[in-house]
Amino acid sequence: MIEKVKHSGLALAILATAQFMVVLDATIVNVALPAMQRALGFNSASQLQWVVTAYALVFGGFLLLGGRLADLFGRRRVFLSGVALFALASLAGGFAQSPLQLVVFRALQGLGGALLAPAALSLVLTIFSEGTARNRALGIWSMVAAGGGAVGLMLGGLLTQYVDWRWVFFINVPLAALVLMMARIHIPASAPQEKQRLDITGAITITGSLMSLVYGLAKAPTAGWSNTTTLVSLAAAVILMGAFIVNELRVRQPLITLSIFKRRNVSGGSLIQLLMPAAMFGMFFYLSIYLQEILGFSPTQTGAANIPFTLVIMVVAGVLSRNIAKVNAKAVLAIAPLFAAGGLLYFSRIPLHAHYLTDVLPGTIIMATGMAAVFVTTTLVTTSGVSHKESGLVSGLLNTGQQVGGAIGLAVLTVVSTAVTKHDIAAAGGNPAVASAALVHGFHHGFIAAALFAVAASLVAVTVLKVHKPSSADLANETEAEAEALAAIPGA
Repeated sequence: MIEKVKHSGLALAILATAQFMVVLDATIVNVALPAMQRALGFNSASQLQWVVTAYALVFGGFLLLGGRLADLFGRRRVFLSGVALFALASLAGGFAQSPLQLVVFRALQGLGGALLAPAALSLVLTIFSEGTARNRALGIWSMVAAGGGAVGLMLGGLLTQYVDWRWVFFINVPLAALVLMMARIHIPASAPQEKQRLDITGAITITGSLMSLVYGLAKAPTAGWSNTTTLVSLAAAVILMGAFIVNELRVRQPLITLSIFKRRNVSGGSLIQLLMPAAMFGMFFYLSIYLQEILGFSPTQTGAANIPFTLVIMVVAGVLSRNIAKVNAKAVLAIAPLFAAGGLLYFSRIPLHAHYLTDVLPGTIIMATGMAAVFVTTTLVTTSGVSHKESGLVSGLLNTGQQVGGAIGLAVLTVVSTAVTKHDIAAAGGNPAVASAALVHGFHHGFIAAALFAVAASLVAVTVLKVHKPSSADLANETEAEAEALAAIPGA
């Protein structure tokens, strides 16, 4: 049902600003990671990665539930609640005095994002009628969200260097206040839908399972794989995942209709969207630390150094979106992840004393080219041939997969890199003079592991996907599906 709005352009600006804020927060935090580590006393990279992971896991774990809440209680109400929670969590994060406090507030930010993001997009779809008006609105929506990635990189650097890292959180508060004030006036209230049940058990068990898995992986490098805490965490992950599957099979209105995975393109596309962010999250995490701690870049220089990634993503995705009907989607999804893998392997040789133009920029461009092609093509392949109602679920799965895959991937890569770094330091008898070289050596292995994720995505495309030429209806819905699956992840 299309809502009547007096100023639809203003309504779009308000909703796009909220989405901009969510995307901004992903990239702005990455640049500030080294400053946070020094200020709050994070002990290791495995502990620091929770600043990224807590947000991504909670965002991804509750994203589908957030969409259901918007339908049940009204889109505007849930949108406003999400914005308010995001603002309060950002304010609290800015005042955090310990690593634990910051991680908890980042998780609450993720919950706020999971409430506001699906409600905001749903409002766009109800305000603009299907066809040219909606496609134009979604094009602006996607452009603003992509711009948030680039702005976040530069703004994060400027705030961290010239003000304080805490302002990467405080900056959200005035933005959210403006959105809340304007949304109450210009965003229409939608009537709640009746006779829907919330699968809260499903959301809690899947998120709990993933957080237990990541916690166990993060604990293993320092405590050991046979440590009681590590084993209990990994066992809890398995038990909760089993409980989630049983729950989804039994409830009348599940969070995820598991039968959807019987479709090869849905299961294959979801796997690809799980594996590729697993590779990309690690790239941003490692590069932010490498550029600042090893090469001595300032936070502003680090932000600027990462901008080419976002620009290449925007250009390649834009060109491919306009020509998607002319390409062989399966071939693109078989080759594009290998481009990303090539970029990561290029990073796996970064030296202790490097030059940005020769040692960092080429890998960034190659990686971004592959990621852009994967993102656009996977969205079309996974959603083509499904009903409009099902496409909402599939797009939600893609977005959830991006967040969850990135969080789990970063945890796995941190295990790999930390193990190598600890081994090198131990082999040198604990000599602090080798710390930097040991850290970079650990990054090398982390980048190689990330490249393996990308290669695995290529194998999934070759062996699982069964791609047909997209129909005119598929192409007509591609803009909407791409906006629904738009990644709120570093640089995208």
